[in-house]
Amino acid sequence: MPTKIEKDSVTGEMTTGHEWDGLKELNRPLPKWWIYILYATMAWAVVWCVLYPSVPGLTGYYHGTLGYSQRTTVDRDVAAVAKQRGTYMARIKTLPFADIRKDPQLLAVAETAGRITFANNCQPCHGAGGGGNPGYPALAAGNWIWGGKLEDIQQTLIYGIRSGLDNARQSQMPRFGADAMLKPAEIEQIADYVMVLYGKSNGDAAAGKKLFAENCVACHGANGEGIREVGGPRLASKAHLLGDDRATVIAQINNPRMGVMPNWNTRLDEATIKSVTLYVHALGGGE
Repeated sequence: MPTKIEKDSVTGEMTTGHEWDGLKELNRPLPKWWIYILYATMAWAVVWCVLYPSVPGLTGYYHGTLGYSQRTTVDRDVAAVAKQRGTYMARIKTLPFADIRKDPQLLAVAETAGRITFANNCQPCHGAGGGGNPGYPALAAGNWIWGGKLEDIQQTLIYGIRSGLDNARQSQMPRFGADAMLKPAEIEQIADYVMVLYGKSNGDAAAGKKLFAENCVACHGANGEGIREVGGPRLASKAHLLGDDRATVIAQINNPRMGVMPNWNTRLDEATIKSVTLYVHALGGGE
């Protein structure tokens, strides 16, 4: 409640004349410098709102007298990056792999573009960093079916595997069990020998080795080293497409699973395919 203005007996300062429950308000106004700063910031806020986009409306917003737009700035920056990237990608398209790899800056651009494209298109099947998934090759393992040189990888990317194109990678494993080419006991004997090639068994697999020589060496090689010309996987390895247990081997001999990789020449341009090729080759398994 208002009271008379008087000097406070404790502090010696004048009061404002206001009192609440016996408490009197001292007359201590804000410092002048603080008031001036407050007024200055208010004025600056008004000027800012006039110059730049600020007040929203029902059908849009106030664009400001300077016509500034962050979206325009971002679009301009993106266009500049795209133009610069286009210059690099044009060079990647025309240069052979050897020349690209001699240019550290160009190679960095290619591998970056390849990494992004791989993540958007290839990673769901081949895993992050080319680590592979069951039924999908581990690209970083170096266990290439068709070859791991840059040109080999590029051809696979362009035309795919069993994609239906004339130039696609083609291979077909016989259905030894489903078509009654081998008896179940014989399939198991071959599986026993394959497990030896896998390094997972030291048992007697002489019968399986003989059957393997009669039925499998044309594609997989005499020692399970694989034959790339026909797309025969290397069996004498620690990396296997579908698994390395005996039941999986028997199932594959009996009624093989044959995967399909799409051709990317209709989805990715030539420079991007070359970039993915360089990235995949650099994962650690390239030859």
